[in-house]
Amino acid sequence: MFGRRPALPALGGSSGLALLCCCLVVGICQSYALEINLTDSKNATCLYSKWQMTFTINYETTGNETKNVTVTVPENVTYDGSSCGDNQTVPQIAVQFGLGYSWHLNFTKKENNSYSFDTIVFTYNTSDNETFPEAKEKGQVLSVFEFRYARIPLNKIFRCHSEESLIGDKATHHYWETVVQAFIQNGTISKEEFICSKDRASTTVAPVTTQVVPSTTATPVPQDKPYPGKYAVKNGNDTCLLATMGLQLNVTQNKVNSVININPNVTDFTGSCSNETAELRLSGSNVKYIDFIFAVKNGNRFYLKEVNVSISFVNASDLNVANNNLSYWDAPLGSSYMCNKEQTLALADSLQINTFNLRVQPFSVVAGKYSTAQECSLDDDTILIPIIVGAALAGLIVIIVIAYIIGRRKSYAGYQTL
Repeated sequence: MFGRRPALPALGGSSGLALLCCCLVVGICQSYALEINLTDSKNATCLYSKWQMTFTINYETTGNETKNVTVTVPENVTYDGSSCGDNQTVPQIAVQFGLGYSWHLNFTKKENNSYSFDTIVFTYNTSDNETFPEAKEKGQVLSVFEFRYARIPLNKIFRCHSEESLIGDKATHHYWETVVQAFIQNGTISKEEFICSKDRASTTVAPVTTQVVPSTTATPVPQDKPYPGKYAVKNGNDTCLLATMGLQLNVTQNKVNSVININPNVTDFTGSCSNETAELRLSGSNVKYIDFIFAVKNGNRFYLKEVNVSISFVNASDLNVANNNLSYWDAPLGSSYMCNKEQTLALADSLQINTFNLRVQPFSVVAGKYSTAQECSLDDDTILIPIIVGAALAGLIVIIVIAYIIGRRKSYAGYQTL
């Protein structure tokens, strides 16, 4: 496992979490520096970064007005999900704060002994009434920025004192005092710097923001459907478990409801298979893990037997739920189970999992592909056929009766009583 030491001395001799104070007309601006030093299984440094960031967000109010707010990162954060990467996953830095706020940065190794920033995903929570008063739409929102430049030599550390403003989807990201090196060689942070273009052209560093620290008592409501993730567990060189699903967690803790969409772009997965059981584990962000455990029933069918979930909240107690008495997703061995409509897995009073665009096959996977699917009852529209036929026949009978009555009336129209 990778070690994390988020409070190591920074480059250049500064230590701990640095503090930036700006006196503004409206008051004091305070923004905390973030620092992370990841180590591998040999306790050698493999990824290092220190930086500061804020986010400018426009949102619509219930009065159809557009408001502007700047979100800063508080002093207390977690780094769950940060990883140096391996043969299956890319290096990433993950930060969580407040209730429902998170930030992820992925790195990609390039040709010619270089690497680059890949994708930034910032998740903010418009149900935080202190930060987003009178927000019209409530829930978690993703702001994504994809890099298209900045190839950094593997043996250099990236440095940018100047502020960089990146216009992402639904939010503008502001970063400054940034130093970062991924894919560190031999556990030694490089002394050679790759300096950003703004630092080469100017020495000005002027991030000016208004402090809005997200509260930890937000009450999100259900949000848009989550993106479906695709997962394939291998046993040696062969794929033994396939899963495609969009996941949404509905959490009730201390009478506060929150909704968490699992983002597959920043979710790691592992798993294992045997003749009688198969397991898929997802992890990332503030979700420590979600375990899906499948079992064989009567020697000819499989089903979802157990789900275990552990969620970590900043400034709140962790939520751990385990239910090993389930009976979901039942299908014959040698086939897959599919349910495109929304399904709800009731695990406990404190947690439910909603699934979207689901397809799983935990056993008898051939050539890494799904077998014929057994559809869930929600997707099965064959029952509509007799309903449609019956309705058509009933309609036809009504038309015949009406035509008969009209015909009878016309047949007596020429006779008069004497």
